[in-house]
Amino acid sequence: MKLLKWIFTAGIAVMLLAACGKNESQETSGSSKDKPLKVVSSFTIITDLAREIGGDDVEVHNLVPTGTDPHEYEPLPEDIKKATDADILFYNGLNLEGGKDGWFFKMIDSVGQKKENIYSLTERVEPMYLTDDSGKEEEINPHAFIDPAVGIKMAEDMRDAFMEKDPGRKENYKKRADEYIARLKEIDKEYEEKINEIPENKRILVTSERAFQYMTAHYGLKEGYIWAIDTEENGSPQQIKSLVSIIKEHEVPVLFIESNVDPRPMETVSKETGVPFAKKPIYSDEIGKPGDEVDTYVKYLNYNINLIYDELSK
Repeated sequence: MKLLKWIFTAGIAVMLLAACGKNESQETSGSSKDKPLKVVSSFTIITDLAREIGGDDVEVHNLVPTGTDPHEYEPLPEDIKKATDADILFYNGLNLEGGKDGWFFKMIDSVGQKKENIYSLTERVEPMYLTDDSGKEEEINPHAFIDPAVGIKMAEDMRDAFMEKDPGRKENYKKRADEYIARLKEIDKEYEEKINEIPENKRILVTSERAFQYMTAHYGLKEGYIWAIDTEENGSPQQIKSLVSIIKEHEVPVLFIESNVDPRPMETVSKETGVPFAKKPIYSDEIGKPGDEVDTYVKYLNYNINLIYDELSK
């Protein structure tokens, strides 16, 4: 009887241990699925897209902070750690991060990240080129994201990347992305409608830098600018003289200053032409910090078109 009792007790113990082992295995498997995808994004606009489309399924680390030049960024130790551990990394491309020899890919190479984890969001964007003062094409304009139609492509490509990298939660990504893309399509339509309402003789956007090239070409705005390519000679006498001539020729009603540029060159243009500034700055390279008026990509796009419409429709 004692032997039978011992065998019975031992059998129960074995079954309990097996059940516990199975549960622990299930929990381990489930917990890996439940962990957020580790995402690294090169600058603020892509970071916002990742948070909108990724939601609670992702943990996003932004590299270039607001107020910092995305062309020549120097990654911090925390950036290196996050890039090393990332499941997926997004960058703009079009030379925003310095191209294939720039800081972003130097960081990627230094941490040994796999190529299949790296995604550009502008593969489907037709590049537009900046010209030097002589009119020669020098480099790709990286600011395609100012155009909401490009933002739609970027969101679609990010959705597809998330679904490919994390198929177990693809329905979550698809649902959030579809809702987000629908909002961008509404904004795209609003850009078209509002710009078409501006009197034709006032449809010219004058800014410090030629960052708005994609957007103006898409929606039918003329453009004027002090400099096309960022150099140490931004706002040279020749550049200012050239823009003054354009302003007088087209009877430009208002001048726009970007939120992240030195306003002094445009102040000189305003003094020489008598043309006033817009009541608020316009946004180009970045969104604001959390809590700012323009702290998401959707707010950024809405803010810019409302400012352009309000100022050019007077």
